[in-house]
Amino acid sequence: MQTDILDRDIKFLPGVGPKRAELLKKELGIATFGDMLTYFPYKHVDRTKFYKISQITGDLPYIQLEGSIVSAGITGSGRNRRLTAIIADGTGQLELVWFKGLRWIHDLVRPGKKFIVYGKPTTFNNKVNLVHPEMEDPDKQEKQIRSALQSFYNTSEKLKSSFITSRVIGKLQNRLLGLVYGKLEETLPGKLIEKTGLININEAFLNIHFPQGADKLKKAEARLKFEELFYLQLNIVRQKAVRTGKVRGLAFSRVGSLFNDFYHNHLPFELTAAQKRVLKEIRRDTGSGKQMNRLLQGDVGSGKTLVAVMIMLIAADNRYQSCLMAPTEILAVQHYNTLKNILDGLPVETGLLTGSTGKRERKVLHEKLLSGEIKILIGTHALIEESVQFERLGLAIIDEQHRFGVAQRAKIWKKNLRPPHVLVMTATPIPRTLAMTVYGDLEVSVIDELPPGRKPVITAHYYDTHRERLFGFMRKQIAAGRQVYVVYPLIKESEKMDYKDLEDGYESITRAFPPPGYVTAIVHGKMKIENKETGMKQFVKGSAHILVSTTVIEVGVDVPNASVMVIESAERFGLSQLHQLRGRVGRGSDQSFCILMTSHKLSNEARQRIKTMVNTNDGFEIAEADLKLRGPGDMEGTMQSGFPFDLKISHLGKDSRILEYARQQAIAITEEDPMLEKPENKILYVQLRKLNPEVEEWSRIS
Repeated sequence: MQTDILDRDIKFLPGVGPKRAELLKKELGIATFGDMLTYFPYKHVDRTKFYKISQITGDLPYIQLEGSIVSAGITGSGRNRRLTAIIADGTGQLELVWFKGLRWIHDLVRPGKKFIVYGKPTTFNNKVNLVHPEMEDPDKQEKQIRSALQSFYNTSEKLKSSFITSRVIGKLQNRLLGLVYGKLEETLPGKLIEKTGLININEAFLNIHFPQGADKLKKAEARLKFEELFYLQLNIVRQKAVRTGKVRGLAFSRVGSLFNDFYHNHLPFELTAAQKRVLKEIRRDTGSGKQMNRLLQGDVGSGKTLVAVMIMLIAADNRYQSCLMAPTEILAVQHYNTLKNILDGLPVETGLLTGSTGKRERKVLHEKLLSGEIKILIGTHALIEESVQFERLGLAIIDEQHRFGVAQRAKIWKKNLRPPHVLVMTATPIPRTLAMTVYGDLEVSVIDELPPGRKPVITAHYYDTHRERLFGFMRKQIAAGRQVYVVYPLIKESEKMDYKDLEDGYESITRAFPPPGYVTAIVHGKMKIENKETGMKQFVKGSAHILVSTTVIEVGVDVPNASVMVIESAERFGLSQLHQLRGRVGRGSDQSFCILMTSHKLSNEARQRIKTMVNTNDGFEIAEADLKLRGPGDMEGTMQSGFPFDLKISHLGKDSRILEYARQQAIAITEEDPMLEKPENKILYVQLRKLNPEVEEWSRIS
């Protein structure tokens, strides 16, 4: 079928028109026939079972019945105005209630009229009723594409108020499939369909919207999920194949005096087995003559920075310069100070470049970079300015990768004739399935051990009613010479309620820990920078016992003497954020603790998050759990070269098996035909360009 019908404006679909088209575009992003076809249902419900009214109780899930309206009328006024109808089926009567669209529904539910009714029973005043049930004329239902399982589509309040409900979207899908079914062009090669045993594209779309049975629905989901994840993986593995095949790298051929001197005389502590393994992997990459693109994962405090320093020394031994990009100025300064201390006594000049660097300092810095005098440059986004030129840049290290997009990194590669080796470091553990997707074109190294002497943080869950017990524990820790973080959620700085939480919390802490016996500092995003720094410095130096703050301390604060992290309203944080906050303690040799404070009223998901945090310190286990609970969510918002299009039907947490299988098929194809030039792969190339028009432009950038 010509693709032009799928590109047709949605307003031309019978039943839509200009007004509805505008709403569908604004609320659901549906602008074309193709968008509508790929607007998939979020669930399917068996509509073959009909209940008798006498069987219905308030604790049943969604039910379906057929009956006739006995009476209907509008009662009450203002907010209490409602429409009530009574439906009967010969075994009893049931009340139906509506609070919106009363006039329109009142005209619809005339006494004597038959309806198929669908909804969730509730009990009010010991009487079972259905609130805002779905109503369908039994005669009109016959005209639809018949399906044993009914599809349910996400909609919005604005759409519902304009009568574009899930059922209406279903009717529009019905009309659309009437136009395109049997005419859709295949989007996968016949050879691949045969090999995988997948159903054809027309059957898949019919059975995802109007399943002809549970088995056919399963096959439709398998086909559409595989295709979505397959093209995602094909995009990634093809880029990787092009890069490794075409882009020559710099060879770090020797390990010289700088590395050996540091290793034997300056190493702050014995390397863990994990650090040694990662060093070998990076050493192998940088010595191969091919460009390295490696992701280094490791929890806060696992020793990633030390590994980075040692690789930068190997670069210097081979007469190459290195740069380390950090997401914030605080973190860049922290890295700079750490490196100055670690490299003290070695002939390696290190520079710092941030937005705060003055004109005179910049001039000197630029000259030293061009002459090769500066071997290591630490900085923020300022590093990618055109004026920053290196003599021989050999290694680019990016800390907290998600803050830097592909386009920004491309500017670094242009500073060299040959692209430098790239090491991406992240303290946010990434589940394997997500790593295959977001960083599928990078090799992955993991530091999964803590340095010697570090003890795992003990995590406990306290309810708000246990606050006195918490304060008693904090007093004991402070008496033993330790310090305490107390963190409050501040989801948006404009949210007055959250801001008040922090202020109230600060007041209750100072009442329980009064001066002069105790010193409590406060830090939050609304403070002036100088005040924020004063509070932070007080705590870092040890002159404040307690730091009350928002999540501004999530990144970039290292206080080994802090042994307690109290997270207030912990149910309002995501798992990865809770894990990052917990990583602020446990940085010294003393036993550290993380206390999660919540109210008794917890959702099932929040309860699961808290339970996961209490049960494990393993960042990767936490990341997997987070992905399963939330879906890719925010992580997708940080995706770069690997994520050119949205996932519409698959779920990275729940469809990991399909993802792995799709990746295997993509690898098998690109190993034989990396440029997708064979006639049987033309369909793949065309589809890939359609899904990701920039596929060529970024194929050489990690």
